[in-house]
Amino acid sequence: MKIVHVISGLGLGGAETMLRRLIESTKERNDTTVVVSLTSLGVVGDSLRKSGVTVHTLETYAFFHLPNTLWRLFWLLRRYRPDIVQTWMYHADLLGGLVARLAGACSVVWGVHSTSIPQGRWSATYWVVRLCALCSNFIPDRIICCANSAKLAHIKLHYAEDKMVVIPNGYDFSVFQYDVETRLKARVQLGVNEQDIVIGVVGRFDPLKDFFNYVSAAALVAEKNKNVKFLMVGRDNEWSNTTLCGWIESTGLIGRFHLVGQQTDVAHFLSAMDIFCLSSVNEAFPNVVVEAMAMGLPCVVTRAGDSAIILDDDNYVVPVKDSAALANALLTMCNLDAMTRKTIGESNAGKVRVRYGIETIRQKYKDVYDNVTKLRQ
Repeated sequence: MKIVHVISGLGLGGAETMLRRLIESTKERNDTTVVVSLTSLGVVGDSLRKSGVTVHTLETYAFFHLPNTLWRLFWLLRRYRPDIVQTWMYHADLLGGLVARLAGACSVVWGVHSTSIPQGRWSATYWVVRLCALCSNFIPDRIICCANSAKLAHIKLHYAEDKMVVIPNGYDFSVFQYDVETRLKARVQLGVNEQDIVIGVVGRFDPLKDFFNYVSAAALVAEKNKNVKFLMVGRDNEWSNTTLCGWIESTGLIGRFHLVGQQTDVAHFLSAMDIFCLSSVNEAFPNVVVEAMAMGLPCVVTRAGDSAIILDDDNYVVPVKDSAALANALLTMCNLDAMTRKTIGESNAGKVRVRYGIETIRQKYKDVYDNVTKLRQ
């Protein structure tokens, strides 16, 4: 089966990483796979090329680039004559799907990877999403949503519900293996001892991650437990971030927070944690929850996106924007003995490894591809 993947860009992100994992899980099979980025190569594109995947970049950065982009994409699709054109993210769905229909008789599968839609007449993405909703009735054969919450959000936008199927992200869990030695090194690096309970978050500093909620909950937890430390991993989670630093200073807990910024080895810092926390107000399919669970961490999450579905334990799911509820759930977890927390973490690891392994998810994509190609025969 020949597949051309069209994606808006190939920088680091959830959709981009999922595309890479999907291709890596299939590259030793007979499928012919080509990737087209509407913009630049990015780190994911570079990784794919180094692994032998054909990657084209169309360098589209402004509206006046569009005619050349559409023309080049048209002839790439005519050249490869794929059985499937799989698009990833809104701009690629609209442009890639439309050009695929013009280029010839192939099946088109869209990819939806968000629940948070930019609003307002001045947002170009807002209007792209609106156009996608209209075109969803006749361009794609199927629309793959990465989360149930993403599906529901787009049904409200009048996407073609009968074409939508939910396939969650898949993972290579060999990267997320708990290791005692790594844990010890990470905790020494942070300056925490084994008596300390480390509650951590991972994610870029962004309003959707609601780290104000996390810091507020941390203050409530710290009042009742003197052994708790707080770890923040992700872009701009650094002491140079004056907004974040101001929140922490207001709690009087600067000495109990560790801000390490963006890291290439997230698993290393997950190893240092005793409890993982998701404080977000909005998510689609939060990858970091799966990764934390795979590391054997007990988790407390807000009911953002599919986080509650992933965790599958309502005892540790709280409403969004409710710092008191988040603090209470974290305190409940802190008050458990270490062995009980370990048991919960092992259960978490078992859940995600069965449900979200990349081979399992790859087969779900293959089933969709097989079904839509049969419809065209």
